[in-house]
Amino acid sequence: MAIERTLSIIKPDGVQKNLIGEVYRRFEAGGLKIVAARMTHLSPADAGAFYAVHRERPFYNDLVAYMTSGPVMVSVLEGEGAILKHREIMGATDPKKADPGTIRADFADSIEENVVHGSDGADTARQEIAFFFAGTDICPRTR
Repeated sequence: MAIERTLSIIKPDGVQKNLIGEVYRRFEAGGLKIVAARMTHLSPADAGAFYAVHRERPFYNDLVAYMTSGPVMVSVLEGEGAILKHREIMGATDPKKADPGTIRADFADSIEENVVHGSDGADTARQEIAFFFAGTDICPRTR
């Protein structure tokens, strides 16, 4: 597999539950490296722009309200097959369908408040990373 980068967000419920360290521990244990990270509180405009792909869906307004309800941790993860690996560690969007031992199975309260977000493909990852990070913000691991 190729070295990839993916965007990861620890959502407001994950930050509120003090899961940042545990979530990052799981990503790192799975072979992913954090190459950029910062905490931010999304504005309604930023959350709306980030989730614009869902604008016509009935859950869009609730999603924007949820993502602006508290701070989030946005990160860029890097590693072999990072996109798929990240999604495997997160688990299915619906925590009731997530495999045991995944982040969502262990910590999510609902399909709406499911602790983490991850890019679903290479093109999406590039767009999502660029939304939050300039190229100079990403620090490739040199050792």
